[in-house]
Parts: sequence; C-alpha cells; structure tokens
Amino acid sequence: MEPTIIISLLIIGVLAGILSGLIGVGGGVIMIPLLVFVLGYSQHAAQGTSLAVLAIPVTFIAAYNYYAEGYVSWKFALIIAIGFVIGGYFGSKLAISIDQSLLKKIFGVILLIAAIKMFFGK
Repeated sequence: MEPTIIISLLIIGVLAGILSGLIGVGGGVIMIPLLVFVLGYSQHAAQGTSLAVLAIPVTFIAAYNYYAEGYVSWKFALIIAIGFVIGGYFGSKLAISIDQSLLKKIFGVILLIAAIKMFFGK
C-alpha cells in the first residue's frame, strides 16, 4: 500500500476521531438529541453514552453485513481506526473541557452544516 494512501487514511481517521470524541458523531446524530431532549441528559452525558453504545460489538455486526457484500476493505478500515482512536482521545479530552452550552452549540452547528450539505449536495 502506498504511503500517501496510508497517510490519507490516518488523517481521515484522526479527523473522524476528533469529531467523534468532540461531538459524539455516528449514531449520535439520532441518540444525542433524544437523550438530551427526551431523557434530560446533559450534553456531556449524552455524548458519552452515545459513544459507549457504538462500541465494537454493535458496529461489527453492521460492518460484517457490508463485508459479506464486498463493500469493506479491512486494511483501510484498520488504518482509519488507528487514526480514529487517536483523534477520539484528543477530541473527547477537548469536549470535556468545553462548557455544556458551547458544546451544544458546536454539536448543533455540525448537524446543521451536515444537513445543508446533504440537502443541497449531489
């Protein structure tokens, strides 16, 4: 595998990890608002819970279904995962230090940007 591909995959993993640790992305796009607004969790508790729910056993089953259909590159996934772990560690450290009201705003802006991009994108 080319070094530029490995570096690109690591950067993707780090960026995804930072966002995951910082705002609990993933299934958290659904879980976090529900935990906050329906169950009254703090933003920090909702993000932590969302990350815990998405641990390896949950995602492995879904990834296996994609693998069975030929849609998974385990080599690439492993390289991204290494970056994701590093980014997730630093992103979560940053999130814990941010005031809850600011963290909610950051989370909302990320969701809004994603929604606009998905709505108006190709």
